[in-house]
Amino acid sequence: MAGTHSGAGKTTITLGLMAALTARGYKVAPFKVGPDFIDPGHHSRVTGRASRNLDGWMLSQAYNLKTFARHTVGADIAVVEGVMGLYDGYDGRSEAGSTAQMAKWLGLPVVLVVGARSMARSAAALVQGFEGFDDALSFAGVCFNHLGSDRHLDYLKAAMDGHVRMPVLGGLMRDEAIAIPERHLGLVTREDHDLSEADRGLLAALIEKQLDLDALLQGLPDLDLQENASPPGIETQVAGVRIGVARDAAFCFYYPENLELLEAAGAQLVFFSPLTDNRLPEGLDGLYFGGGYPELHAGVLAGNRLLLQEIRQVSRMNMPIYGECGGFMYLCREMGDIDGNAFSMTGCLPLATRMLARLKALGYREVTQSMPTLLGPAGQVMRGHEFHYSTISSETKDLTGIYRMTDRAGMEKAAEGFMANQTLGSYIHLHFGSCPSAARHFVNACRRWAAVKNKNKGTVHETQ
Repeated sequence: MAGTHSGAGKTTITLGLMAALTARGYKVAPFKVGPDFIDPGHHSRVTGRASRNLDGWMLSQAYNLKTFARHTVGADIAVVEGVMGLYDGYDGRSEAGSTAQMAKWLGLPVVLVVGARSMARSAAALVQGFEGFDDALSFAGVCFNHLGSDRHLDYLKAAMDGHVRMPVLGGLMRDEAIAIPERHLGLVTREDHDLSEADRGLLAALIEKQLDLDALLQGLPDLDLQENASPPGIETQVAGVRIGVARDAAFCFYYPENLELLEAAGAQLVFFSPLTDNRLPEGLDGLYFGGGYPELHAGVLAGNRLLLQEIRQVSRMNMPIYGECGGFMYLCREMGDIDGNAFSMTGCLPLATRMLARLKALGYREVTQSMPTLLGPAGQVMRGHEFHYSTISSETKDLTGIYRMTDRAGMEKAAEGFMANQTLGSYIHLHFGSCPSAARHFVNACRRWAAVKNKNKGTVHETQ
């Protein structure tokens, strides 16, 4: 599912297609091209299966192919939502990082979504251009979005006749009832705007009514994909340590592969909520705080003082703790909002952060560790993505960035990655699939700490 540009409506139509296929009884395997966390959450809600990220920069071609094969096992149909416009990638000279590149890697045809508001015959020229731009790409059809009327759709169909080879599958009328709210990082998350059964039913009904779903299904290729159950890149180990994973409305951005690679390395994951739980789960050997929207819940997080104190205590006891983006902000001393209010956080890292009214950083990042961390040795290279509206508002001379960092073009960025005791935090959302050994190193760090804890019978001394 690809758009002519961002904002064409591919997410809405993708969700509607997933809902319609699921309502027909198909087992749908959902995927998302790019580093986004929010759209996959909605995919999962609609299909009942975890949506997986496919990414041509963070992950190798082989890793993407293995991920796709592994997570289509047992499914009837795979639906992959693209990123940006179909041919948009890292630069204007190549297809690298584009939806088109991923479609060719996977051998999948494309449904082109055209936002046709205020468009007439020119839409045919636009679609013709997309169809002929890359002869190696195949198309399953085109569907229009933001239509004004049935007459508008008839006009567009007539314009396509004789000029475009791909079939016209139909089009969706403008309808605010199916719009998903947005906030500063994109669409509102599944946790804050859960698509209800009625919402899913409405989406499915619109697709059934306004798109020719039978024609689409008849034109799709059959794929014979077989893959074992192990996550690509790591051999499964027997569970030996317990890692607490923060998961609630404040901390909900996790790549599923990150969690699965930790499990494959021998971790038992124990989920808890910093919003509602005032104690950590029993018997933990490590902690993982993902990203999300902690700034929207800063008052509640700050008010949960017993949990903040316990996390600070185990950090000083050298428990391995990893946090990224929103999780990193939670591990800092203080979080400030755009109105100047400050909220106390765990204080594991002697830094303060504050929200800005404008975007602070956005883009792919390659990280090279300048010193050993709980994720691996000095020199280890990992890839991820950065997207946030907050900034570090105070630093200490004793705490410097230990990640040497470049963007996808190789341009050097400001140092990142901050560590105190065995607590590591960063704004970067790392994908462990870019370096599967990072998960193993994290689990091994937890295993070593557990051994010391058990040897001392829970009386590990704090590091000041």
